[in-house]
Amino acid sequence: MRTVSIALLVAAWFGASLLLSATVAPTAFAVLPSRTLAGAVLGPVFPVLFIGGLIAGLLAIADGALTSSALGYWRAGAGIVMTITSGIAQFVILPSIERVRATIAGAVDALAPDDARRQAFGRLHGLSVACLGVAMLAAAVFMVCAAIAPAREPV
Repeated sequence: MRTVSIALLVAAWFGASLLLSATVAPTAFAVLPSRTLAGAVLGPVFPVLFIGGLIAGLLAIADGALTSSALGYWRAGAGIVMTITSGIAQFVILPSIERVRATIAGAVDALAPDDARRQAFGRLHGLSVACLGVAMLAAAVFMVCAAIAPAREPV
């Protein structure tokens, strides 16, 4: 029962992440009149998403650690990956993005392509996307292991 509850939480986080990354973000950038406005709309969502990934990851670690089986170890490992990548994105990358933005008077897109601030922003944005993608893959691993677990683990 514990694994099922945590799996539902991880699945909800995964679904929210997938919805944001596959639908909401591309639509915001396609429909809104500027990339700056799309970033302003989406920006506040990412801390919620990353903190959610951190919490779901910690619960996944606890779930896996309380089960001494190979599937439990995989679930704990997936939780560790979710926790680390969400934590790095939230507490390292997002603050770094804000520091870069603070040095830019207008839109990032208005900077020359070879401007160091624009390049730093691009690298940080790419790292943020990578962290989310890795956390989502880890969540998928957790969900598969949780789905297999009832047939293999005693209750």
